[in-house]
Amino acid sequence: MLTLVIRRLLAGVVVLWGAATLIFLIVRVAPGDPATVLLGPDAEPAQIAALRTRLGLDRPILLQYGDYLGQTLHLDFGDSYRLATSAMNAVLSRLPATIDLTLTSAVISVFAGLLLGSAAGIRAGSGQDRIVTTLTIVLQSFPTFWIGIMLILVFALGLRLLPTSGAQSLSSLVLPAVTLSFPFTAIVARVARSGIAEAMAEPYVQTALSKGLTPREVLTGHVLRNALIPVTTVVGLQIGALLGGAVVVENVFAWPGLGTLVVESVGNRDYAVVQAATLTIAAIIVLLNLVADLLYAQLDPRIRAAS
Repeated sequence: MLTLVIRRLLAGVVVLWGAATLIFLIVRVAPGDPATVLLGPDAEPAQIAALRTRLGLDRPILLQYGDYLGQTLHLDFGDSYRLATSAMNAVLSRLPATIDLTLTSAVISVFAGLLLGSAAGIRAGSGQDRIVTTLTIVLQSFPTFWIGIMLILVFALGLRLLPTSGAQSLSSLVLPAVTLSFPFTAIVARVARSGIAEAMAEPYVQTALSKGLTPREVLTGHVLRNALIPVTTVVGLQIGALLGGAVVVENVFAWPGLGTLVVESVGNRDYAVVQAATLTIAAIIVLLNLVADLLYAQLDPRIRAAS
């Protein structure tokens, strides 16, 4: 188990270095100049040049990269160009809202996905299975921003049951979390359905049924543990997609999380905040994938023995 943890941590370090390098290059080759954005289009060239010098943007790109990596190791991404605080403080102030949204959506997705997958997998090939399969395709086919707009029109503007935007109360979390969970629910349901259908055909399941156990008892006592192995893997791999989808959903619902902060910072060429937010998200994904790997090893003794 210790070997598995060390191997995953080393891989995580490489992933974080790659993410840091990639975002450094992307924000600098993107069109636009922070000095021009800050001073406005009417600024004199001398003023823009002076500001670029003060911000260190006129230095060779390799020197900027070296300083950037050194600061990243100390979690110092510099100050925001437009906010009266450091980039990391800006990110940490928005991070709890994104974590609330992502975790709530993940819980909804796993719970609903397991219910749908169990209903389909326990009777593979039946009409019930075909209905669930069709439903998962529908859930995964619609873009999240369209789903969010439709939910706002129905539940916020039409029925007036939930807020349209913001984070004033717990009820404000419902619509964005449900919106974000739709495609993830479909993925979990399809993986759970395949795992349960495969497990139901195993000899040990037939033996349990022949002993008089009901299909529900067999499902909860024998099948689900094996079916959770691929589901755990998918959840770990899809957390990145869930965080990526949160960027869109947060902007649809004006949710005050990292997604809205990143979009605002990209529009204003705020390099420091974009880099801090991106690496924070990458670190969260690496950590959650490590947790998923450890859970996977706990669920499957063969992996624990091999590691």
